[in-house]
Amino acid sequence: MTARIERVVTEGVVDIDGTEHKVENNTWIVGDDDEVIVIDPARDSEKIMEQVGEREVLAVICTAGLPDHVGAAIEVASRDEAVVALHPKDKPLWRETWSETWPDIDMEDDGIFEVAEVQLDVLETPGVTPGGVSLYCEGLGAVFTGKALQADGPGKLGGEYPALADQLTSIGGRLFTLPHETRVLAVHGDEVTIGDLEPHFDDWVSGSLTRVDTGAEDEGPLPNATKTSGIKLSPDED
Repeated sequence: MTARIERVVTEGVVDIDGTEHKVENNTWIVGDDDEVIVIDPARDSEKIMEQVGEREVLAVICTAGLPDHVGAAIEVASRDEAVVALHPKDKPLWRETWSETWPDIDMEDDGIFEVAEVQLDVLETPGVTPGGVSLYCEGLGAVFTGKALQADGPGKLGGEYPALADQLTSIGGRLFTLPHETRVLAVHGDEVTIGDLEPHFDDWVSGSLTRVDTGAEDEGPLPNATKTSGIKLSPDED
């Protein structure tokens, strides 16, 4: 059977540093009529498993260790004894939700998962969390970006950018190198394409995401803004 992508939307409240935030989450299911991989199971395992049906869950992949990425991971994995995958740098975050267990697989950059004759390539995209990853599926023309990149731009955590320079480096060096027609499927919001978002990158780098509007005329981008802001587009850039 031909592989396809399905979305399950769940709602709930996430506590970040003592403040509750109401959120909607996208859980993505990749597979065919026989087997699937579940990406970012948020909180409603029953709703997610209703969509999965009788298909075998091969793996549960969490693009971050945050509660709204891992909240239903154990329940979704348990029926078929599927493995749970997370980047090791996000294990401390995982333990805030699952204090007595660990993920089964430590994901690494350029790791590979396979399901229904398509491949998911692991791309390290830290920023919102230290171990944030995205999953690129060339065969389906899609990248699952977690919170790294969303329809409205780089994702936030509790309304803030925990490590914006790292996040923009991830976006520019890993995500905006993908084909422009690639679907961007994030953990929140609607889908867009790489081509929709890439033209905004220079503005993000030059400070539009954090600039306070004082009413003054826009003076334009910073000179050599990539280096000024600490953003690197490749690991070799000085």
